[in-house]
Amino acid sequence: MTRIQKKFIDSHCHFWEPYQLTYDWLADMKLLNRPFTPDMLVAEAGESPPAKMIFVQADCRPEDALAEVAWVASLAQQDSRVAGIVAFAPLEQGDRVISILEKLAQEPLVKGVRRLIQSEPTGFSIQSAFIDGVNALSPFDLSFDLCVIHHQLPDVIELVGRCPDVRFVLDHCGKPPIKAGQLDPWREHISQLATYDNVMCKLSGLVTEADMEAWQPADLQPYIDHVLAEFGSKRLMFGGDWPVSKLATTYGRWVDCVFTAVAHLPPTEQQAILIDNCQQFYRL
Repeated sequence: MTRIQKKFIDSHCHFWEPYQLTYDWLADMKLLNRPFTPDMLVAEAGESPPAKMIFVQADCRPEDALAEVAWVASLAQQDSRVAGIVAFAPLEQGDRVISILEKLAQEPLVKGVRRLIQSEPTGFSIQSAFIDGVNALSPFDLSFDLCVIHHQLPDVIELVGRCPDVRFVLDHCGKPPIKAGQLDPWREHISQLATYDNVMCKLSGLVTEADMEAWQPADLQPYIDHVLAEFGSKRLMFGGDWPVSKLATTYGRWVDCVFTAVAHLPPTEQQAILIDNCQQFYRL
């Protein structure tokens, strides 16, 4: 394996303390229903911890969202590697979300917003109010993390087309059906999405879309190769999706997997994926 350097930025981490805030989805997740904090990630990473970490909202109850931002900001005071926050905002409220965005913008660590789409019905992200909410991000220079399942990509393509001034990043490569070994129509949809130059893509979350107990790097390679071909090294970034990734892998194994998958690229392109793109996108 060729590593020009072990330094990398993790564009996609989650932290939570279930005794402070409420995360309803953790009730049925025995492995994950306990505290996960930056020091725990660094400890698990061993000799190669991330140089910086972007916290992505962890789906606490909506009424706790601002408290989540305050809590993560306090973590950043203890560990400066926590360099940015992607916060929750109820974008489906349309223009009414602006008052919330004003509050989020008062915290310098807030770099973007994520409103989960993956659990919503088809059409949710292209309703007029949601589109208005997404467009409201641009004046605050806040990006939008797209977290969807592969069958929702047609809606995402329409959403992006109607929000030309917003910077987007696709989480987890659009959650392709890796376990089923299917490439299409995910492949065609990714190609369409990549035609929009205001969209980037995270190399993250693939192991939990594969056979979580028996995945091998070769299972993921066709999907990694396709996003690399379509987005190129200037619009991809590394993401660990820790601790959700613990359902299928260790942190170190996923880091090794991505480093290996991009090892054939020139050093400057490797650095773009592993460091530079995230740093620029999230304004670190």
